[in-house]
Amino acid sequence: MTAYEVRAVPGIPEVSPGDDLARLIAASAPDLRDGDILLVTSKIVSKSEGRIVRAASREEAIDAETVRVVARRGALRIVQNRQGLVMAAAGVDASNTAPDTVLLLPEDPDASAAAIRTGLARLLSVDVGVVITDTSGRPWRTGLTDIAVGSAGVRVLDDLRGSTDTHGNPLTATVVATADELAAAGDLVKGKAANRPVAVVRGLSHLVGGDATAARLVRPAEDDMFRLGTSEAVRQAVTQRRTVRAFTDDPVDPAAVRRAVAAALTAPAPHHTTPWRFVLLESRTARLELLDAMRDAWIADLRRDGRSEESIARRVRRGDVLRNAPYLAVPCMVTDGAHHYGHARRDAAEREMFVVATGAGVQNFLVTLAAERLGSAWVSSTMFCRDVVRKVLALPDSWDPMGAVAIGRPAEPARPRPERIPDEFIEVR
Repeated sequence: MTAYEVRAVPGIPEVSPGDDLARLIAASAPDLRDGDILLVTSKIVSKSEGRIVRAASREEAIDAETVRVVARRGALRIVQNRQGLVMAAAGVDASNTAPDTVLLLPEDPDASAAAIRTGLARLLSVDVGVVITDTSGRPWRTGLTDIAVGSAGVRVLDDLRGSTDTHGNPLTATVVATADELAAAGDLVKGKAANRPVAVVRGLSHLVGGDATAARLVRPAEDDMFRLGTSEAVRQAVTQRRTVRAFTDDPVDPAAVRRAVAAALTAPAPHHTTPWRFVLLESRTARLELLDAMRDAWIADLRRDGRSEESIARRVRRGDVLRNAPYLAVPCMVTDGAHHYGHARRDAAEREMFVVATGAGVQNFLVTLAAERLGSAWVSSTMFCRDVVRKVLALPDSWDPMGAVAIGRPAEPARPRPERIPDEFIEVR
């Protein structure tokens, strides 16, 4: 196909709740043919379906239409709405509607498109495709464009994977959002303020047919690399981090762990020092050598405490979270650059500053692992046998092992965290 025509349909009257859109379109475009594609602005669909609320209730309407907040900046909210679309203000719109009212998106845009298509087939005996369109902003790009929010009888995606380009190169990732391209083309002739809410595309009949809907254009959460805004992503990475005690056998990408180390190094520290060192145990041999030595030291301590062999075995099993993890990291603290006062209280406070800084670095490390979709468990057992750890890992005496971090893919979904009320942890003076 080397050419096609896109034209606006004149004469569509003002739409009111209860109006039959198929009948209104058929009256204004009686020359529709098989294979035509109608591009229908969502606003007239919303009006016909009575999706109109008072402007004073706009914020409540946005709340009601919102499934999750993607990003927030001042009063502006980018959210995922109940139709699965990510849009400013959940698609609640104050344009092209009566004063003091706002429009919600159609309840089910795909069903709305199917109803118009069926109605036109009944009234004009034509087989057409229908796309419901709405205006949307785009990440990384300035300006608005129309996209498909509902569809019936149109091939919404053109999957070119497996074919080749003009040079014979294989296409491995090319899936064209055909319905969105049609919506944008229609917007060029409909206009935003010209009272032309419907356009017709002629010459692309090969795109008509099938049962695909615009819902297929919504990227699944597991494939969405940009699911949240920056501040929301940071906050969720912190709040969604969990201590993971069961891991899959999937290997851990060492580069992901190194990115987490890089994040750890941005934590605050006293006197412009860098008190963090991370020992990464990537081989099973190195992990088992360390864990076996730590286990033996723990057993010796427990026997000195007078524990029974049964009690000792039960306690030692707690270390399985480290033994079963496919990757271990041992964060260490160094106090190079610490001040020495020759005064017990002040020297103790100086060390505590470095301990706090190390904890901040480890927190950065754990949160970044969570952002990499890696589970982790910070276990403090190395602190009880530092000499053993230093000997096995051949570490300098100045390195203090501050725990071991088990790392891997979580073997099960995270359990909900018990709610904590911030006010219970706050004192205001």
